[in-house]
Amino acid sequence: MRKAVVLLAGLIILVVANYSIYSRERLLTEGAVVLLQLAPVDPRSLMQGDYMALRFQVANDIRQRVGGEEAHDGNAIVTVDERRVGAFVRIDDGTPLAANEVRMHFRMRERQIKFATNAFFFQEGTASAYAKARYGELRVGGDGESILTGLRDEQLGPLGAGDR
Repeated sequence: MRKAVVLLAGLIILVVANYSIYSRERLLTEGAVVLLQLAPVDPRSLMQGDYMALRFQVANDIRQRVGGEEAHDGNAIVTVDERRVGAFVRIDDGTPLAANEVRMHFRMRERQIKFATNAFFFQEGTASAYAKARYGELRVGGDGESILTGLRDEQLGPLGAGDR
């Protein structure tokens, strides 16, 4: 009986892990590309080791709107222009989205708004390739979940990995 419980628990863990991987892979292939402008970060934490601390201008705009509210999760509505650059419009109030709008899930913790991640990790010794970063490239699903897929320069050109 104990062996059956352990096997069942292992099977459940494998199913959950594989579903998580599948949903992320689907987001990478099917998610809408949204470019969010990077906001200035404390220069002492801009590049620490093999990662870059990130903050998005959209997050600053949301923080101004929500003020001193308690930690919570929410959805922001972002308009996307013809270059795929996003700008904050409003906190999601259930209003149907316009053709050029996307819903983006955010987390507010310790008065900081975060989308997907607040850091970009890169291979050791390649920090200089990302020094010109001005935009974060995210893939956004229909449910608002997002994943950071890269960084872009001032002209929206991809950075790193041989500058794709």
